[in-house]
Amino acid sequence: MEPFGIALTTLALFVSFGFMVGVLFGFFGMGGSFLVTPALLVMGYPARVAVGSGMAFVFGTATIATLKHRDLGQVDYKLGGLMIVGTTSGIEVGSRVVYYLEELGLASGAIGVTYVVLLGAVGLFVTRNALVNDDGDDSDDNHHESDEEFDPDAIPPLAKRIQSYRIPPMMTVAGGIQVSLWLILAVAFATGLLSGFLGVGGGFIKMPAMVYLIGVPVPVAVGTDLFEIVFSGGFGAFTYGLNGGVDLSIVAPLLVGSALGARIGSAATSVVDEDDIKIYFGLMLVGGSIAVAFRQAGDYLGMDALNTVSFALILLSAFMVSGAVIYSTIRTMRAEARASAPSAD
Repeated sequence: MEPFGIALTTLALFVSFGFMVGVLFGFFGMGGSFLVTPALLVMGYPARVAVGSGMAFVFGTATIATLKHRDLGQVDYKLGGLMIVGTTSGIEVGSRVVYYLEELGLASGAIGVTYVVLLGAVGLFVTRNALVNDDGDDSDDNHHESDEEFDPDAIPPLAKRIQSYRIPPMMTVAGGIQVSLWLILAVAFATGLLSGFLGVGGGFIKMPAMVYLIGVPVPVAVGTDLFEIVFSGGFGAFTYGLNGGVDLSIVAPLLVGSALGARIGSAATSVVDEDDIKIYFGLMLVGGSIAVAFRQAGDYLGMDALNTVSFALILLSAFMVSGAVIYSTIRTMRAEARASAPSAD
């Protein structure tokens, strides 16, 4: 018996893997192309099928996660639309930079080094910021919805500085924050430029950019990032699908697992403390930076063993972080249940 035309063991692997990636996707707004495409390549699928099926999976999972974030009031459609416009322009410029570097024979090395440095730097910055903020914040309520006003002290200093530049027209985004339209487009363009240069969806860039540069609450940044990914993933899946690059026998079981995982991850953002979200996100990026460094070293030295180690490190960090997310969510819900239970006299 081979549902979807694949062996039961492979089917179970795809469903389990889809669940794990779904949790990460719903919780962070990233993780799809970061994990699925390399996994399919390691399993021996052609590059076109690996990328195309990965994009189709990203589209489906992002749609599921976005719907859950919408139910929680954590999607800013206006900000998402502006980010799509700016990001699209940035991607075009970033891709042209890659073409120019290819002509010089420098593209592979430049992209690899930038990827490692950026992943590590963003991961360390987000983790350090969350740890420092956690030490100085005794508030137990650190969850926000998109239409809520929130404490101005929770806005990162850099975001406050950007918000201070009152260049009309001004836009009101999540939490009642007012930011110049041009500054939002500038941030979106910069993140798109990096995405186009690195050849990735850019969730690990866009989510921190919305938090630390615009000042959006973390859950809303995740939900809005996912809203953007629905469009980019859908376009990518359509493009690859026209050329036979989408294998439904791969995508379907992955989506079966992610359908549950994405909803769990999305719901967890309204339960888990914002600083904990940042810490998990930062650790995920640091783990990814180390893994990509191994892969770059393997390509440079011609050692396939290092590429295998790289993929194993990515999977290990993903399993550990997704497990930590689920554990933290259950722990927080139990603590809230005990706190709300009537005490016995």
